[in-house]
Amino acid sequence: MSDSIEILRFATAGSVDDGKSTLIGRLLYDSKGIFLDQLETLESDSKSKNLKEIDLAHLTDGLKDEREQGITIDVAYRYFSTPKRKFIIADTPGHEEYTRNMFTGASNSSLAIILIDSRKGVLKQSRRHLYISYLLGIKNIIVAVNKMDLVDYSREKFLDIRDDFLKLSDNLSINSINFIPISALKGDMIVDRGINLSWYKGDTLIHILENTKIYPEEDESKSCFPVQLISRVDNEEVKDFRGYMGMVTSGKFKIGDKVKILPAQKESKIGNIIESGQYDQEINKGRSGTLLLEDELEISRGDVIASLNYALKINDTILSQICWMSEKELKLKKKYIMKHSNKSSKILINKLINKINIESLKEMEPDDTFRMNDIGQVEIKIQNNIVYDTYESNKELGSFIIIDIESNNTVAAGIIK
Repeated sequence: MSDSIEILRFATAGSVDDGKSTLIGRLLYDSKGIFLDQLETLESDSKSKNLKEIDLAHLTDGLKDEREQGITIDVAYRYFSTPKRKFIIADTPGHEEYTRNMFTGASNSSLAIILIDSRKGVLKQSRRHLYISYLLGIKNIIVAVNKMDLVDYSREKFLDIRDDFLKLSDNLSINSINFIPISALKGDMIVDRGINLSWYKGDTLIHILENTKIYPEEDESKSCFPVQLISRVDNEEVKDFRGYMGMVTSGKFKIGDKVKILPAQKESKIGNIIESGQYDQEINKGRSGTLLLEDELEISRGDVIASLNYALKINDTILSQICWMSEKELKLKKKYIMKHSNKSSKILINKLINKINIESLKEMEPDDTFRMNDIGQVEIKIQNNIVYDTYESNKELGSFIIIDIESNNTVAAGIIK
């Protein structure tokens, strides 16, 4: 298989017991994406539990606690491929307690599969996962109405759920929503069509995954390199070496490019590039290396080297959407730490601007509380200027986490809109 085959990253989400792990297990099993020893382990586990069929959920519920409790706790990443495309799956938890893990798993995905139990319909977690997918800029949503075998493969039940979901998504700008009835347990409409959903004339899940358009994340002409480390060498063999180490988060750089260094607003040229210990002519997005500039400038960790045409923003006050992840409520005017790109800064959350009503997915006036799993817009005051962009344009410079100073726990994740 050619290495040039396109990769689709997608996340699964939904409420607890909707069958996310079973769905991923079915995808891997029916597409021949598991190894022989994994299959043997599954068969052994199933026999020990006197199950008539293989428990496909165990392919993703890899942690001991997950197996014992029968739930997904952490994000489980799995990989498989077909002749058309390679896939990276983030199987995210359904429990409300672990919503923060869904936020993490979906943050690097181009598509989200939201599972809905056909017996229960659209639930609160379904609404929350739809909004998080929208918030993270996921342009393609697949709504998989699962466990159709438990409602006699009812077309009317499927259409009712589809209509309810469409009412929710009316206010959200999502490019594409596909609805598909499935049985992850039996395999209907996953890789093979099966025989029980003859009334459904749409495509199978794997066909949609193979043919979904992957939208470009950003303008590739805008190049960005957040500085992670400064490399200085001055000895008998190497004199006055100063290189700036990091990863290209957008675009690319080549020797001779004119660049600016932010937030200081200084300019220089790329004098040399080192990648994997070798001098090279250019370095592309996603690659780590060292940039050498023609001028001696004062540059620190967290500064950004960017192409001249990239109009990045610089400020010490930002508006952002956050998902609160801590059991302790957000406290206004309390000092927190923001980890943004390669820079950590003390911050104050000055103001709650709005909160999302999870029932309607509409903005509402905030009350005095912001609790675990709440999503809304806040104003943040930062101790220093940061260099940033919108999350849609640059995920690295448009996202951050908030850390409690006392406990060192991550209490929120945020994006800049």
